[in-house]
Amino acid sequence: MIQHLRPATWFLLLFVVQSNLHAQSNRTALNYPETNKIDVTDTYHGIAVDDPYRWLEDTESKQTADWVAAENKVTQAYLDSLPQREPMRKRLQKLWNYERYSIPIRRGDRYFYSHNDGLQNQSVFYQADSLTAPRTVLIDPNKLSEDGTVALAGTVITRDGSLVAYALADGGSDWRTWKVRDTASGKDLDDVIHWVKFSSVAWLPDNSGFYYSRYQQPDEGSELTGTNENQRMYFHAIGTDQSQDQLIIQRPDHPKWGFSPVVTDDGQYLVIQNWKGSEPKSQVFLKDLRDVDSPVIPFVMGFDAEYDFVASVDDTLFFLTDHEAPRRRIIAIDATSPERENWKQVVAETTDVIESASLFGETFYVDSLRDARSQVTRYQLDGTLIDDFPLPGVGSVSGFGGYQDATETFYSFTNYVTPGAIYRVDLTEPSASKTTTLWRQSEIEMDLDAFITEQVFCQSKDGTKIPIIITRHKDTKLDGSNQTLLYAYGGFNVSLTPAFSPANAAWVDAGGIYAVANLRGGGEYGREWHEAGMRLHKQNVFDDFIAAAEHLIAAGYTTSGRLGIRGGSNGGLLVGAVMTQRPDLFGACLPAVGVMDMLRYHKFTIGWAWVTEYGSSDEEDQINNLLSYSPLHNIKPGTCYPPTLITTADRDDRVVPGHSFKFAAALQSAQSCDNPTLIRIETRAGHGAGTPVSKKIDETADLWAFLQANLK
Repeated sequence: MIQHLRPATWFLLLFVVQSNLHAQSNRTALNYPETNKIDVTDTYHGIAVDDPYRWLEDTESKQTADWVAAENKVTQAYLDSLPQREPMRKRLQKLWNYERYSIPIRRGDRYFYSHNDGLQNQSVFYQADSLTAPRTVLIDPNKLSEDGTVALAGTVITRDGSLVAYALADGGSDWRTWKVRDTASGKDLDDVIHWVKFSSVAWLPDNSGFYYSRYQQPDEGSELTGTNENQRMYFHAIGTDQSQDQLIIQRPDHPKWGFSPVVTDDGQYLVIQNWKGSEPKSQVFLKDLRDVDSPVIPFVMGFDAEYDFVASVDDTLFFLTDHEAPRRRIIAIDATSPERENWKQVVAETTDVIESASLFGETFYVDSLRDARSQVTRYQLDGTLIDDFPLPGVGSVSGFGGYQDATETFYSFTNYVTPGAIYRVDLTEPSASKTTTLWRQSEIEMDLDAFITEQVFCQSKDGTKIPIIITRHKDTKLDGSNQTLLYAYGGFNVSLTPAFSPANAAWVDAGGIYAVANLRGGGEYGREWHEAGMRLHKQNVFDDFIAAAEHLIAAGYTTSGRLGIRGGSNGGLLVGAVMTQRPDLFGACLPAVGVMDMLRYHKFTIGWAWVTEYGSSDEEDQINNLLSYSPLHNIKPGTCYPPTLITTADRDDRVVPGHSFKFAAALQSAQSCDNPTLIRIETRAGHGAGTPVSKKIDETADLWAFLQANLK
């Protein structure tokens, strides 16, 4: 427990002052690699923009590889010199070494779930005859590579539990290879599906095959950087080669359209959810599976709102939508008369934001957010309110999956001081207060009762109220002396809700404060909240974050010199933007896998899909806005930027590492003071999903040691 580990904690804190002196004395000795500048100028709607580090976009070239090796050498030498790093790594190993389970899935007479004993690089996928019966290994991804970088990236089990389609991700890439395993023998069938991205699979009820979507095989050498367009949906019949798969839908006239398959529980319909870009607006196509020759027909068209399929009863299909309801509602559409005038509202919009919904029998379980915290409510099939489902505390829930005729379901609960707990819900019991029993509760080597989580609100530049959730030790004095880490995302309709992380637990355990701001651009308050932080309104996101930072300082949690900031992907863009707009406000910056070049992001892999969120340099009315905050283009020579550790990975094919490469080169060239500006480039890793536990621990130790060394 933590009271017995307090000396180790103090050991970490003891080095803060000493290490600041140590780091300061080494800053002038940092000798960054010399990065060539090449004369490259583009003109955007009459505006000339230099791009001297364009050559770093070629991540496969020898010149870039040499630069990466040289940068990693400088960064590693600096990190190795930090006395906090090894104690932090050891503490992280202890905190990460706890059992973790996934939510069980019941199929046929068997249960399937993942389990990690603590420090396994990848969780193992098991099957068992009951929740208490001995389990057997079905898929162990740890045996698929020596370094743990091949990850199990998805499993879809047939209704009778006899077959499981499973996806493998190699070295962090978004590309998926799907295989099929017989659960009785534990052996793979011959079926292998290649070049799948951004798609799961949907089995037919008779196990004869499944639907999936894929892209064409990319040209050699462009697998991790080439543009992903013209996704097509196929049906794969078990026992056949992929080359024989039946094409279900393609739209070469709309190369940016993508397709996600769902088969209704009764097997009557194939529901094809049609997306374009990252904006949560969709269309729906339908195929009647009772007639093998039935065409794929348009069902909900126009891309005017999001339509997420929930369930069906005979010919009635239920969708979760923000059509005429910014915080979402559930509607019913009759497959035989789908005209909009025939749509019926089932569950009305409320002040909470509906995140997801499930149908069991004649009861909807609806998961909503209230100030970024989960609420679950039950409704009858006609939309009549039944009750609020009791939760174990204030936090986040996920789960409630299963077929509509299931007799049980499961959900997980977590918050910033509660490791994941998994509960079983008896669907045959009508009383919500009697339905739930605890199945698994993770235990961590830490006295979690010593910490508190509180929610506060600050005002952004335009007066908008922004929530911040803060986790700290109960005894923390709000005198400005605390090293504090502020995290946020602010984009793509993504809601940041309370969740436990051993990495963040280590930061708080070492005496730090961890704060999460729910910015506009996210989904915490519905569509209007999201739209207030996208395209021409993107500056609102940065203003919200700056306001959150200033609030933490004004309220006595920390000071500018003790405030670190972190964000990944769109959050990496956030950190890059605010540190170039307000370099005086932060003590250290950790931008991870960030979108740093807002003029060229749409030219790589799936970047084109973000145009609906950001706008693009191809649009004349967007160019000035993009230039106003693009991190790469707002680095000003002669500025003293905060200590910065940029992180990326060599196989990131979501936000290609060229973004971070160019940003690091420009930052090192412009830095006017001795604050370190380093880049850490992970190998055999991608955007984050599937990263081995050992790599997560090493990277987190580097990040927290960097913060401790550089925050005053």
